[in-house]
Amino acid sequence: MASLHRPETALANLPYRPCVGIALFNRDGLVFAGHRRHESADLGAHAWQMPQGGIDEGEAPRDAALRELYEETNVAPGSVRLLAEAPGWYSYDLPIVAAGKPWKGRYRGQTQKWFAFAFEGDEREIDILRPGGGVHKAEFDGWRWEPLANLAALVIPFKRPVYEQVIAAFAHLARPA
Repeated sequence: MASLHRPETALANLPYRPCVGIALFNRDGLVFAGHRRHESADLGAHAWQMPQGGIDEGEAPRDAALRELYEETNVAPGSVRLLAEAPGWYSYDLPIVAAGKPWKGRYRGQTQKWFAFAFEGDEREIDILRPGGGVHKAEFDGWRWEPLANLAALVIPFKRPVYEQVIAAFAHLARPA
């Protein structure tokens, strides 16, 4: 029987943080990939991800997705069209070494509802250095359009199973690799 004082046991008893993820597709069927600003030195080639973030108290997941997209990329809700919603919630656990750092140790990881949006705006609207009209802190220091199928290999390894589920859910929207 595991001791209650072991970190992995304590972590397993914590809830998941409700979150959204966004696959933003351009007209060519490629998705937005952002390079994580503060993690890039540690993660190398795995510092890329799609926009994501927490759901506020009382907020609908789709509204949270539109808000997070704006707060991380500066893409306004009027510049996107909903393409699809993933059929379920996808969860990941934080590694033991990272547990307790984000979210002040209140969560074991995240459970995410993913949305696919078509970007119908002008690329000049994307501003990762001054997102949310310059009100929000930059989370990315670079970005590019990437084939959806490539994202699992670019993300931090503990998020990879979620990305594989997202890729499967939205593969029909992507440009063939």
